Amino acid sequence: MSSGPIRPPLLGELETAVMVHLWSGDDGDAKAVHAVLGEARAITLNTIQSTLKRLFEKGLLSRDKVSHAHVYRVAVTREQFHRSLLGELVGEMMDHGADAMVSAFVDLAEQAGPEHLARLEALVAERVGKSTRRRR
Repeated sequence: MSSGPIRPPLLGELETAVMVHLWSGDDGDAKAVHAVLGEARAITLNTIQSTLKRLFEKGLLSRDKVSHAHVYRVAVTREQFHRSLLGELVGEMMDHGADAMVSAFVDLAEQAGPEHLARLEALVAERVGKSTRRRR
């Protein structure tokens, strides 16, 4: 595993569907994933195989060779992926307009519900407290 920060890849619609399926706890080879996702979408087994291989190459899946097939499983949790993706996006936005980004983030927390806004407030207070203690 890399020692530097993870730069999360953006995922296409099929890649996202495959990750959601695998994050639900189902490891699988291409045939098993195709049975769940491919047939309903009218896509070929080769398309599923290519998608699994791409996700493996992006570092999101690991795989083991079992007989003549690769069995894939998630290499990062959904939370790790989303946290990294959001961190990347927010980091870029902070470089080009922190005030607008912070305001939008607070608006989104408020729209999600008062419990999310309260949680955001608590997290900010906690970080401010830690920052103040470090400066002493």
